[in-house]
Amino acid sequence: MTPNEALARIRRYDGRLNAFVQVFDPPLPGEDGDGPVVAVKDLIDVAGVPTGGGSRVPVDPAPARHARVVERLLQAGWSAVGKTHTVELAYGGWGTNRAVGAPWNPWDARVHRAPGGSSSGSAAAVAAGLCDAALGTDTGGSVRIPAAICGVVGLKPGRGLVSLRGVHPLSPALDTVGALARDVATAARMLAAISGPDEAAAVRGPFDAEAALAADVRGRRLAALPLESLGEVDPEVARLYGEALERFQDAGVAIETVKPPALLEDSFAANGLLMAGEGWRIWGERIARHAQVMDPWIVRRFEVGREISEQRLDEVHARRAADQKAFHAWLAPYDGLLSPTCPIPAPPIETVDETVSPLSRLTRAANYMDLPAISVPCGLTGGGLPVGFQIAGRPGDEARVVALGATFERVSGWDGRTPDLSGFEA
Repeated sequence: MTPNEALARIRRYDGRLNAFVQVFDPPLPGEDGDGPVVAVKDLIDVAGVPTGGGSRVPVDPAPARHARVVERLLQAGWSAVGKTHTVELAYGGWGTNRAVGAPWNPWDARVHRAPGGSSSGSAAAVAAGLCDAALGTDTGGSVRIPAAICGVVGLKPGRGLVSLRGVHPLSPALDTVGALARDVATAARMLAAISGPDEAAAVRGPFDAEAALAADVRGRRLAALPLESLGEVDPEVARLYGEALERFQDAGVAIETVKPPALLEDSFAANGLLMAGEGWRIWGERIARHAQVMDPWIVRRFEVGREISEQRLDEVHARRAADQKAFHAWLAPYDGLLSPTCPIPAPPIETVDETVSPLSRLTRAANYMDLPAISVPCGLTGGGLPVGFQIAGRPGDEARVVALGATFERVSGWDGRTPDLSGFEA
């Protein structure tokens, strides 16, 4: 789409969808040509534009320069049309925000359903066709979760491929920047544009999207997690997951149902401990100053980290290194690991239980184990809500993840479905 087309759709639908916190009118133009139109999660700096971080008090009221990922997109010809909502300080998977408001999930205009978090506005904007793609961050599933329950593609790279300069952290050990888009090809091309080394933690790349999209995955050996190892799963999600495995196998890949090692399940709690412990060390002083105007559930999550000692954090980091080594060895015979992205579809936001995190139960492992992963839509429930299919890859193998995601997309039966937005019109 053109930037003007994107702005027209934003004006038409976003008054109620509430995906954007700020619209750039005129847009930030790409330097070369008329590339795709992108939105930027409001945890990522755009020069001169307040970075809100989902808070009433901005985390940076006037960034001096663009985040490296924004800079690279503009250099590649992409245009930016605005900043999108996030869970406050990116610490939550439901997509709720009691500080500045939460977007609507575009698949239900009657009931305000959870959009998924923390990249809530980015997923809602892409699903509603307000932009071609959007930047998100992923520390425990925050790109893949909203992608899954908003019916779009969410691509999380492994660490070291994409710069984190100008991206406000939650957990430096886990944080990644990823892409949300309507299709795998657009997400892969966005990853190519933002990838490559910087002067800090990004040491790999750049990513070759075209080679990955053209790769033949027939005969590749994949491990699928059995339903009985996934805990409680909504029956509709279970049905669509089974159908997705059948379609994928018909596309020529070899799928083996394999019981995962216990450390995969154990990674959920360890990942959460890292988020709380590192997050408190980054944001504790801010929370002490501004807790009264913050989402109270976010404050509670961070305060858990206050009780985590440096010794305990060091132990978890050491355990993580050992767990990664063991899990990477277990995964080595396979080209990918398959599961539902989320065990439930989007619930009404008023029913959300902030004391639990079911949406991240199947996504956190990819962060803890440092695996690239993608969520691709695999169908709609009987109630018309989207469900995602997750493909995780071996360490550093974003190319295989993209190739597998593109192959599944072709046989998924999704065929570019979009939500009916008539109920959101201004």
